[in-house]
Amino acid sequence: MAIELTVNGEPHTVDVAPDTPLLWVLRDNLGLTGTKFGCGIAQCGACTVHLDGQATRTCVLPVSAVGDREVRTIEDMDGHPVQQAWRDEQVPQCGYCQSGMIMAAAALLERTPQPSDADIDQAMTNICRCGTYARVRRAIHAAAKS
Repeated sequence: MAIELTVNGEPHTVDVAPDTPLLWVLRDNLGLTGTKFGCGIAQCGACTVHLDGQATRTCVLPVSAVGDREVRTIEDMDGHPVQQAWRDEQVPQCGYCQSGMIMAAAALLERTPQPSDADIDQAMTNICRCGTYARVRRAIHAAAKS
């Protein structure tokens, strides 16, 4: 089935089953491999992208549910203050979860430009096996200041 969607400001038509998870359309059909597969049950957050500005987990989201909403992936975040703060605070260790973390943090800052620690704790439900949560918090506060 031909499905139309807009990703990073560009229109795309993909020929996939309507129940194909958005994650696999991004990775396999569009070649946008920055969004990662982690758990497959929308719990870890490695697959997080923005859907109309909202942090959304894509491993269980059927592409047919996207409709005319704008999808933004980590590939469209180059130069974003969150990415610079991530580097400055040396957040990544293994890096696997980081694209999802950055997307969740950027969505948080869009709706809460000066988040408290409680705001960050509530919004950042992504799992980092390296345990860089303190660095994540510092990076979000730094990005909020920039």
